Parts: sequence; C-alpha cells; structure tokens
Amino acid sequence: MTAELVRGQNHPLSRSRVEIRVSAHTPVLALVSAGDDAGRLPGPEAVAHPGARALAGLEVPGELSGRHRFTVDLDSVGPAVHRVGLVLVLPPGGPARFGAVPAPYVAVAEPEGAEIAGYTLAGLDSETAVVALELYRRQGAWKVRAVGQGYAAGLGALLADAGLPGPAAVALAAQVMATAPPEPAASAPAAAESAVAPATAVTSAPATAAEGATPTAPAPAAHAEAAPAASSEAVMPVAPEAAAPAAPAPAVPAEGAVPASAEATPTVPQGVRVSREVPPAPPAAQPPDPYVEVPGSASGDAPPTISYAHPRRRPTSAEPPEPGPQRAQAPGPGEPPRPVAGDAAGWSMEERLYNQVWGMFEDLARTVSAYRGAVEFADARMDRELGEALSDPRQRLGGSGDAARDAARERRDELVDRARAVLDRDLAQLVAETEVVEPALPAPYARWDSPVWHDGRAAALPEESPLALRLGDLHLPERPDLRIPMLMRLPLERGIWIDNGRTGSEAAMAMDTDRLRMAAMDMAVAHAVRLLAVHPGGRYAVHAIDAAGAGAASLAPLVRSGVLAEPPAAGPGGVTRTLAALTRRVDLVQMALRAGAPEDLPPDVDTAGQLLIVHDFPHGFDDRAVTQLRYLADEGPAVGVHLLMVADRDEASAYGPLLDPLWRSLMRLSPVPDSHLADPWVGHQWTFEPDLPPRGSQVLDRALDRIAAARRGSRP
Repeated sequence: MTAELVRGQNHPLSRSRVEIRVSAHTPVLALVSAGDDAGRLPGPEAVAHPGARALAGLEVPGELSGRHRFTVDLDSVGPAVHRVGLVLVLPPGGPARFGAVPAPYVAVAEPEGAEIAGYTLAGLDSETAVVALELYRRQGAWKVRAVGQGYAAGLGALLADAGLPGPAAVALAAQVMATAPPEPAASAPAAAESAVAPATAVTSAPATAAEGATPTAPAPAAHAEAAPAASSEAVMPVAPEAAAPAAPAPAVPAEGAVPASAEATPTVPQGVRVSREVPPAPPAAQPPDPYVEVPGSASGDAPPTISYAHPRRRPTSAEPPEPGPQRAQAPGPGEPPRPVAGDAAGWSMEERLYNQVWGMFEDLARTVSAYRGAVEFADARMDRELGEALSDPRQRLGGSGDAARDAARERRDELVDRARAVLDRDLAQLVAETEVVEPALPAPYARWDSPVWHDGRAAALPEESPLALRLGDLHLPERPDLRIPMLMRLPLERGIWIDNGRTGSEAAMAMDTDRLRMAAMDMAVAHAVRLLAVHPGGRYAVHAIDAAGAGAASLAPLVRSGVLAEPPAAGPGGVTRTLAALTRRVDLVQMALRAGAPEDLPPDVDTAGQLLIVHDFPHGFDDRAVTQLRYLADEGPAVGVHLLMVADRDEASAYGPLLDPLWRSLMRLSPVPDSHLADPWVGHQWTFEPDLPPRGSQVLDRALDRIAAARRGSRP
C-alpha cells in the first residue's frame, strides 16, 4: 500500500533500485541533484538536467512534459552522495507560478511496479522551482523524505541555497532554461491520464495519512526565540557546520547558502529547516590537496569516493586526516539499520559525532512532529464526521447515528494506532543509536558521569579547541528517556543566563529557594570548569562577580585551584573594577582589529578568551555597571569576552525595559528540568535537563587540578 507523505515526513525504502514518477497539470522540467550529507552540491556537475542528463546511477528525462518517469539505482550513486533531490522547474513561457496550476504529484515506486510512497505538493504559491522530495542515506539505509521547498526567485535561488556560488548558480540556471526542449506531443488518452493522476492523489491522501504519512506542524525556517513573557527560549542545539546546523553544523545549533539576490527567498515548508549561511567565496587557484579525494565523473570508470576534509578547513600540517567513520553493515531483510558511532560526514571523529548528534535531534523532532500532526488530523476528521452525523435529523433519531459515531471513532483510533506504530519504530531506532553514540562522545560532549571524565582519557588538556560544548540534554514527552545532547557551538556566540528564580516549572516551584540558587551557581561553575578543561591551557581566563558573597561556596573550587584570574569581585567597587577592565579590553581589541594591527595591543591586554560569571545580578550594580554589562553581552563575544549570568529574572526586572534586550540576547537555562526551550521549527517545547556532576563526585576537583597543573607548566 502506498504511503502518502506530507511535508517533512520520511519513509524507509526497502530496495535500492527505485523509479521516480512525476505527474503535473503543466509541462515541467525534472532535475536531480546529488548532494553530500548536508545536502550541499560540490559543483554544477552534481545536477542532472536536460543539457547534462546523466549522473552516476540515474538519467533524467530530456523532454519537457507533464509526466516523467526515470529509474534511480542508489547502489551506484557513489559513497560521496548522501542526498538525491528531485527538482521541478516551470519553463519559460509556461505558468508564472506553481500556485496557478493544480498541485503536482510525485512518487517513488518499484521499477514498473507499485508505488512505495507518494507526495502531493500542496500549498505552493509564487514558486517557480521546488525541491519536491529527496532520497537520503541514513546509517547505511535509504529513505525518502517529502520536502516541498519552493523558491519564488527560481532555479538560480534554489541552486544557490544548495551551496553553489552565486555566479555558478545563475549560470547553471540559465543553461538549463536555454536547453529546455519543447514538450513532445502527447496523445489524448495520455494527457487525460496526466490530468487525473494528481487529483486522485490529493483525494486519497487523507485516507492513508497514517501509514507513516503523518502531517507535520508548521515550522519557520530557523530557530527563533519565544517571547520572554511565556518563559520560553529558542532551542539552540547546535546546527552542523555543513548546514552552518555548519550546523548543523553541527554544525551548530550553531549554519548553507543564501539566495543569489534579495528576492531569492524560498518559501518555507512545514517541517523543513532552511539554511541561511552565506556561501564561501570561490577559493583562489591552488595546487590539488593531497588529502582531498576528487570524485570521478558520472560516466567515468572510477566511482566517486567520499572525502572527510572539512569544506572550510585547509590542512595545516602534512599529516593526513583521520580515517573515515566505520560504516554500518547492511541490515538483513526486515531488520533496521545497525547504528554506528561517528556515522556522519566530518574531518575528524569529533566533528562526525557532532553532526551525528545534530542528525539525531532532527530525526526526533521530525518523527514526533509527524506523530502529533497525525493525531491532530485524526481528531479533526473524527470531529467533522461526528458533526455531519449529528446534523442529519434522520441519524439523530434513528440507530444509524450511533453506528456512524462508532465508525468515526474507530477510524480515528486506527489512524492514531498506525501513527504510533511508526513513531515507536523511529524512536526505537533513535534509542539504539543513542546507546552507541553516548559512550563514544569526547569530553566536550560527554556527560559528567561518562567514563571519559573518570578513566584518564581527559588526564591532559587538549591541544586544540573543541567544536562545541555540552550544556545538558533535551527530550520530549513522547519518550522522556530518549535524551539528545544539547551542544552549543564554540566559540560562544551568545551568553548564557542560568535562572535561579522560581520560574514556574514544577521542579523549580517544588524546590527550596536557597537550594535552587545554589544549584544554579553550581551549574555555572560546572560549565566554567568544562570550558577550561576542554581547551588548551591558558586559552581562557575566568572572572567572577559575587557582589553579596552569596556564591562563595560554589566558587570555592575555582578559588582553591587558583584558576580564577583574580579573586571574586565583591561589593559595588569590585563590580565597577571588573566591568571596567573587561570593557577596556573589548574596546582595545575592537580598535586593533579594525586597524588591522592586533600585534600593537598594549602588553597588559590578555588576548586569551575571557569568561565572566555574574552571580546574583543586580546586587551591587548601578546604572553605569548595567550599561557596561549590556555592552559586554552585545560586543564581547566577537572579541572573545563571554558572559555567564546567574540571576532571577523577576529580580532583574526591577530595572524595567532596560534589561529586556540583555535577557533576550542570552540563552536561558534552568538548573532543574524545565520545558522552556521553544522550537518554532516544528512547534515543540523541548524539556531541558542540566548536566551536573554526580553528587559526591570529585570530577570537578580532578579537572581543576589538571587545569592548574597545565597552567603552571606553561608559565616561563
């Protein structure tokens, strides 16, 4: 039975050789793109179109038509290709936009056989080019995802968003349009069949929506912060570097290419994240990189091979990159793919794990969104059917009304059960992947109770800075035990606000005020220790402001080890001195960078990164100090000064609207589990759970001893 997909929904493919079928009410061009793990195109040669029809494993139709059929052999596309996208384009002289014609219908089917999954591209309006669906590789297995991402500015904007530089995207789009052949004459029966197919798909979609085709909630293109009044924040798990969600990327939370012109803004589909990263400028001519494998041509004898060279990182030594990730063995018939740690693209294992964590976050968001959408659809349909039954007087008075209501409820339960089965399947696979990935995470990503912090693997400080830092875990109520690491990209692009007030969460309301305040400060110190422990010695200096001295117990490990740049600042005088010194550093570094002379900084300016911990704000702050704090929050991250605040927003609101911009600019976290992280991408409220050292553990003291020893060893 065909699975009718909705935007953002995916469906597994049980075979590697499939047929793509397109049915539209108007002639369209069918193109295929072959992208990497992040969907990025390595160049114009990665797009099959009427002027260059063949890619490894496929050949697109050369004609302009309302119906297309062609075969894709996924075993032949090459290991460097992770996403195969189907693109539909309106030709010149045709309809001005997809919204002016009935919705196209696309399907993935067995060659000359039954359809596996179908998707009706409903909801299009001003778009002239659209990514209809994509076949993507996930842990050695292939799936199909309904995308429906349209571009009002046309094919050039679509190609630019896929990673082609602006001039190359415009040139390729012009070439495609110039070589578009005329539509072949179609017989009357064929034309009639073409006109009927999409309408049939539309009417049949609701009836089979629960067969893995669960509607998704509306989603904006990127994460956005929820209103402070609702005590919500945007989830900033990290986006990958390749999608950056990076980041991806990962890279992270946090990452793609912008349209070629101001009008090249894609319409944002539900459940699809749109990358907004500016594409890098074309590199200057340089000798071939001995560590980057060059993919073979589509028609060449040598198949393309995947390269784990970071797309924006050049090797700095003669050492080759780390070996590629171990690939999962092909699953047996009926078995799910076997997860493997590091099964993602990246230059190093750390980067591959980072991208894999981001992929797990996306998968969990999509599958839960699809399930919730299916339940909403089933409830709405049941309500409509019950209303129709009650509106008929004959059914209200006779026994047929009861039968109609029972039938409506049974159909609703059947749809929900099917959607739940799909959800349970996907969640089980994510749980299995988590069990493999979590033990393999390096110290920056690992929980405090992980063996990596206790068995000596973190005995020495690293020689390079990490990609990201773990702040805690994220989970959803559908599976609370399935927790995805929340990673924040480094260097920190925004400060952190740890709320030590009773914010309204059940855990905070049930906790004693003093215990809650201590837990918040302990959490801040743990983040500071992790930041120091995963960077080379001397890379970060930590300052603390504790005007009232209420955080002395939590700050004691930092004071005892001597890793603080100076004793915690106390009283209004200490607050003024610390903020003045950091403000001066920001001003001097900014001026030196703008003048292009960073080497001319005064000798007393510490060029290492600076982390400022502020406890119990606004105690000890006057208006000038508040202004300086806001300045550090806004301008500091760009020059290496970062803010970690521990405060109660209700108390800070005494300053009125003056501090609202500061509060919004920081990432709010809670020392207790709290569902305050809003994810507008799919409409979720993620529950954040902090990662704190186990009670009675000496892990922080041991980490601080290593940091102090490394600093003593680095001094002349």
